[in-house]
Amino acid sequence: MHRRAVQALAFVAGVSVPVSASASGHGPVFGAATPTLGKGGWSFDQAWMGRTAEGPDGTDQMLRTMISFGVTEDLQISASVPIPLATSRAMPMGRMMAMMSGNREFEALVGWRFHRQAVGDSARFESTVYAGGTLPMEARRAGVRTAPSTYAAASTGYASRSHYFWIGGGYQRHADDAGDRLGDVTLYSVVYGYRPKALRLDYPKPDLRFFVEAVGESTGRARHDGVRTDTGGRVLMAGPTALLLYKAYGIEGGLLFPVYQRTHGRQPEERVRFAVNVSYFFWLK
Repeated sequence: MHRRAVQALAFVAGVSVPVSASASGHGPVFGAATPTLGKGGWSFDQAWMGRTAEGPDGTDQMLRTMISFGVTEDLQISASVPIPLATSRAMPMGRMMAMMSGNREFEALVGWRFHRQAVGDSARFESTVYAGGTLPMEARRAGVRTAPSTYAAASTGYASRSHYFWIGGGYQRHADDAGDRLGDVTLYSVVYGYRPKALRLDYPKPDLRFFVEAVGESTGRARHDGVRTDTGGRVLMAGPTALLLYKAYGIEGGLLFPVYQRTHGRQPEERVRFAVNVSYFFWLK
């Protein structure tokens, strides 16, 4: 097991080009990134995510559990389920995180890193696409009938031992149910990460890196009985996040604050978005 933990951290830390993979959620917290798990590797994630707004119905919190498996070095599958804590029906309902839905729905994703180019001894350019879908775990959401959705996303960028830069985007479309349809969600993100020289430590010492993330989200108007409702809106958020890796464990978290937002109708404006994710990496014999 100790040898497996060493291999897991090598994948997560990205210290060399041939094995520079990490679990999909183990880089930026909110934005899209390119790394995938190594072949035969597993990760178990427990996330706590939420957001706040003004008013009595201005808190949205959720626990979400995700498990991922590396089919090959460049292909991984993942599935996640929610544990709702507090749900706000007033704010626009987007995704919250690129790799995890923020709504009451089961989600499955496939990630394929189709491009990888080494740059020097310890850096690379790479691109990854994601595809999957969701199944709702509630009959209605804010009075609108729910239905399955499809989700597609892509990310491209640069990663080295000290600097990380990714841009990405995604689109989620809900199916129609008897004239009801939840609004489509468009997500885009830009992430910069830095790993200070004093913190570029090799296993088994702790590894710490910092990120600045900007996430834009556009949620379309939902339809109820064929009529568009005053729901949805646009928001651009930015803020600091961090990732700490130690042996076979990882913990990441951060905050996003609104830079611009415009909601439809009388929905309250979002004040802060937060997330904390704890990960465990392992191999099954």
